[in-house]
Amino acid sequence: MTKLSSPFNTLNEATIKTELANWKSIVAKYQVPSWSKAILQLVNSFGPFIAIWVAMYFAVDYSIWLTLGLGVLNAFFLVRIFIIQHDCGHFSFTKSRKANEAIGWVCSYFSTIPYNYWARVHSYHHGHTGQLEHRDIGDIDFLTVDEFRVKTKWEKLKYRIFRNPLVIFGVIPVIYLGVMLRLSKITFPGWKKVHVKQHINNITLVAVYAGLGYLLGWQKFLMVQGITVFFFGVIAFWFFYVQHQHEDTYMRWTKQWDYLLAAIRGATFYRLPRFMHFLTGNIGFHHIHHLSSRIPNYNLRKCAQENPILQKYVTSVTFFESLPMMFNKLWDEETARMISFKEYYRRERVRMA
Repeated sequence: MTKLSSPFNTLNEATIKTELANWKSIVAKYQVPSWSKAILQLVNSFGPFIAIWVAMYFAVDYSIWLTLGLGVLNAFFLVRIFIIQHDCGHFSFTKSRKANEAIGWVCSYFSTIPYNYWARVHSYHHGHTGQLEHRDIGDIDFLTVDEFRVKTKWEKLKYRIFRNPLVIFGVIPVIYLGVMLRLSKITFPGWKKVHVKQHINNITLVAVYAGLGYLLGWQKFLMVQGITVFFFGVIAFWFFYVQHQHEDTYMRWTKQWDYLLAAIRGATFYRLPRFMHFLTGNIGFHHIHHLSSRIPNYNLRKCAQENPILQKYVTSVTFFESLPMMFNKLWDEETARMISFKEYYRRERVRMA
């Protein structure tokens, strides 16, 4: 596996905590939402999405390949719309809580992701990211080396199938968007209203789809929307994976866990061309987002550019450097890194010799 540009192997964690002790004061001024920036982002996200969706609708009659190509492009604009929904869930997109709620709900009918339920689950992720006890909430599931070692052959096979790139980035997004988000699988005390809103979101989404299918024709509507949402799911899962399951990520049991280290070490800076940061709502600056989820996505780049210290200790990775990450399968507590199945079995043969 290609070694990423990460300083973590030689860096003492205490150094990070010392040099970034004032991180709250650094990010404070970027946490202020801007109505003008929010409105501009609504226009340059929903406008292109709707225009490309309409183009796909008419392209179906002429070329499936053109439709697919437009669908991939529009999936990125749907990612951008989802980032708006995501920010609304953090109450960071605008200064108004009511406006955030309304915009978030509207976005959910495009992304198909129930607004309130996902926002609450994601909020839990932010408070517990990198904690091994809570990795099954808001994260892509994984096992530690010790956990995998004691599994039965059948359990190991199931896990290996699940972690296969074609499954985890192709099949799982469909199951997640189509099934898991329709069920109240995650619950905590006081979440009854959250689940009620989730079911209302699901029911009204079906009603919107039914109406559009009736008006536009079921076959063409489902083809256009299905292509767009499928690629949206693939892109979203890939980004989330790269942002948290890189080789030198940060995973600890809660007693040893630290919020600052979880943000700086546990999340990557996905170093992409600027137009890709535009299409993905700057979510590539993921370490800064985890430092403060109250920073609107349209302020993340500025925060990074004006404060190089925030870039100093993060794993910075390009698209091509991120590709080998698909072979990260298990968290090895001894070396504090994600390893491949190949490395695991090689080490097991040595251990058993």
